[in-house]
Parts: sequence; structure tokens; C-alpha cells
Amino acid sequence: MKRERRIIGTAAACLAGAVLAALTACGAQENGGMNLIGAGEENARSVVLFSPMEKTDPNAENAARSATDKTVLMAEELLGVEVKYTTYTAENYQERTYDQVAIDRIRSDMDDIYLLNPDVILAMGEEGRLVDLSGLESAENLREVVKTANVVDGKLVAIPQEVVAYGLFLNRDMFDRYGIRLPETPEDFLECCRIFQENGIETPVGANRWWLETFVFAQAYADLYNGENTEAEIAALNSGERKYSDYMRPGFEFLQELIRQGYIDPEEALVREAIEGEGADFLAQKTPIVMAYWGAANTETAYGAPDFKMQVIGFPSSRGQMPVIPMTGYGVGVGAAHREDALDVLEVMTSDEALQIYAEANRVISPSRNVEVECIPALEPLYDRIKEDVYVLGSNAGMKLEQWGNVCQLVRMLLGGATVDECMAELDRLQEETLEK
Repeated sequence: MKRERRIIGTAAACLAGAVLAALTACGAQENGGMNLIGAGEENARSVVLFSPMEKTDPNAENAARSATDKTVLMAEELLGVEVKYTTYTAENYQERTYDQVAIDRIRSDMDDIYLLNPDVILAMGEEGRLVDLSGLESAENLREVVKTANVVDGKLVAIPQEVVAYGLFLNRDMFDRYGIRLPETPEDFLECCRIFQENGIETPVGANRWWLETFVFAQAYADLYNGENTEAEIAALNSGERKYSDYMRPGFEFLQELIRQGYIDPEEALVREAIEGEGADFLAQKTPIVMAYWGAANTETAYGAPDFKMQVIGFPSSRGQMPVIPMTGYGVGVGAAHREDALDVLEVMTSDEALQIYAEANRVISPSRNVEVECIPALEPLYDRIKEDVYVLGSNAGMKLEQWGNVCQLVRMLLGGATVDECMAELDRLQEETLEK
């Protein structure tokens, strides 16, 4: 059933004359969330948005945050609703992760809109704590990949503002220098690493403790998502007829081989934070290969301004270069104090008009099939595969066993010295535990 109020038609007009406020309050503390409407203005209608703090340096520019704020400002001006930010900072919650805090806040109805990671989308969707968003007008325009990833028990429980795609970031100059072809298959990738090592590159792959799982997903699910029996195979996994370990074992064996050959340093990878750890060596042309998400290619604080020709491709798989797509998204709590206003705000933020602004600002893949932007040349190989509908999902709310977080933990086990058999036994245990719930 469609929502009665149709609020999107004039959204674009509301941008005229709009000036985005300075974003230095992005790291506001828990009880003093950021507010895009002037401090002196009174507004009886308000919506609270909970999201992660996106700046490590409070004075750094953050394009993603700025683009989001523009869409929030659209909603505020169009609806006359004040959006208050409540941001997560690690120092406030000490050892508790953003995901853990988000779950507690949703269960306690503390906020209205939440920016959620895949594991939380699945968990809160299964608990029935997120509103079904399929009635929003913007839901009609979503790409199938978004619906596939964020539908739980038949309900669309989250909508993102961008489709996050992961790929291999390559120093193309170094590949050309040694006459190395860009890898398509796992065998190709191992050969690339061998040649680099023979030419004095001791550790060809710069890795961190978060993203090595992308290699596993590409190899595990290349056929599942790009074959003819996707729904049947997922149903078999959800019933226990098939084991996730049957799919993932080759990917873990591949990572074990990378470790054995010294192409990845497991001790370094186990403690490195994403980009902060391996990024310096990549930019200094000491490491020819890293893995990262699409937006890192556009961000100067990441890999947006290298002193070499960079190219981003999919991960090696039996079907060639394979993008890996996990899915975050905004959800609205079932028990939200300002539920209707929150839905209206999200309707504006995920409208084609708002998503066009967001995509152009960040040069990212839009969740709307109606919104396209030109990407930088470095990203074209990855984008070409996605436009061909060739990809695997790193998160899928239709799978009973949460993927992104669990596989990440299993990869850490491998980095820490566990065998592939031990990792697969733990995966089987997790699947059995999930089926018993």
C-alpha cells in the first residue's frame, strides 16, 4: 500500500538558495547531536537520526557526510521537520561497536532513523523492529540488488543512498612495468603475486583485518549469484540442505595459499585498520595491490590522488573479475516516536532528486535505477561489470546466516593461525546455530 502523502514532486525546487551549514559539529557528543537548522529556530516537529561518526579528524572534509546533509536539508525545507543527528563515537562507548550500540538503541526506541550495517539490518528485520519501507515511492525505483540485499521476511527494511561496491585497487604502472596482465581468476592472481615477489616486491598484497573476506565472497558466490538457480540455492542454504562451507572452502584455501606464499602478511593484516594500515605503502608504490570500496577511489584522504595510474577491478573468480557488494541502509524503527515524520524524511532522502545530488557529489553508484553518474576512469572496469549485473553480494538479508560480519571473523581466525578445516567447522557450527533459532 502506497503512502497517502506524495511529497517528492517538488523536492528539487527546495534546493534553490539553500546553503549547507558548516559541518564541524559532525562529531557531536551523544546528547548534543548535530542539527542542520539554526540553533535559534524553534521547531515542534523533529526526527532523530542515528549514524556513525565519519571523521577521524574533525577538521577534515568529508564528502559523504556533506552529501548526506544536503539530502537531509532537502527534507527539512520541504517538510518543515528538524532532523537531529545523534552520532556514535568510540570514545563514548569504549569497547562497544557501532552495531552493538545501534541494536540497543533500536530495541529501546531511542531514535527514529538509523543508518545500519548488513548484520544489524538482518537481525533487526528478523525481530520485526524495522518498518516495511516498500510503501515508499522511492522503493519503486530501487535496483534489484538493493531489494535482494535488504528484504527480510518479505519486507524491505532498509534503503541506502549508495550501492557500495568493493574491488581490487591496482597500481597499473607497476603491472605494466613487469608485463603482468590484470588477473581474472584465482590462478591469475597467484601468478601476479609470484612475478611481483620475484621482482623484489616482498608482500604484493596490502591487507587489513576487515576486507580480505571479499576474496572469499567472490569465489564462493560467483556461480550462485550469476547462475540460473539463485533462489533455489539460497533456499537450500537456509534449510540446511546445503552448507555454506561447501561454497566458501575454496576462498579460504585461496587465502591460506596467499599467506603460505608470503603474498599477504597475516600478522600485519590482523592488526591493521582499513586504509590507515596498508594505504601508505600502496600510495608509496611499495605494494601494488590493495582492496577497498568504490568511494575510496574518489576521496583524496584515501586513494583519490595517487602519483600513479590506478585501476579498480573485481576480485578473481571462476567467472572473471567479480565486484563484491555489501549493503548498508537507512531503516526506521517500528517504535519510533516520530515514525510518520521519519518515513517522510526518508522518502525525500531516497527520492531520485536527492539521490542524484548525493551520487553527483560522491560519484557513487545510486540505489535508484533512474540515477546515473559518470565515474572516474579508474573505476570503469568495476562499474562495467556491475552494469552488466555481474556481481556477488557480501550481505543478503534473505540468507538466514549473516554473511559480512561472520565471514570477517572467520578470516581473522585464519589470519591468527587457524586451519581452513577449523574455520569451516566454525562456519558449520554457526549455520547449525542459526537454523536452531
